[in-house]
Amino acid sequence: MKIVIQRVSHASVKVDDRITGKIDKGFMVLLGITHSDTKKEADFLADKIAGIRIFEDAEGKMNLGLKEVGGAVLLISQFTLYGDAVKGRRPSFSEAARPDQAIPLYEYFIRKIESHGIKVETGIFGAMMEVSLTNSGPVTIIIEK
Repeated sequence: MKIVIQRVSHASVKVDDRITGKIDKGFMVLLGITHSDTKKEADFLADKIAGIRIFEDAEGKMNLGLKEVGGAVLLISQFTLYGDAVKGRRPSFSEAARPDQAIPLYEYFIRKIESHGIKVETGIFGAMMEVSLTNSGPVTIIIEK
């Protein structure tokens, strides 16, 4: 499982010209799921999102998390995080989990983040999405478990 966390001042996602998710201050998180992922990886990464401290405190140090700043998460499913473009010119996505495996884990991941008292907005799994965001900092963190 891979996540890309971007600290944002605001972010939104549209599907068919309709906003399906929108947040102000918080994290825009891209989530990639591979074949071997289980609830164990989802638990670890959801806990990491809930606890990671990448917002500045009064002294300008990254010392605050989502709860301390009243932030939310915009979660976007992103199978292309498992794209392999080392060979050839067209990426292979064979390492990405199929929807029948990925969707239940994606939904579990949402609930796990929410269990920390954090608001989660989403796109639509498998849909063509337009994601807009303003990366604050910029701060981008990539975590794989």
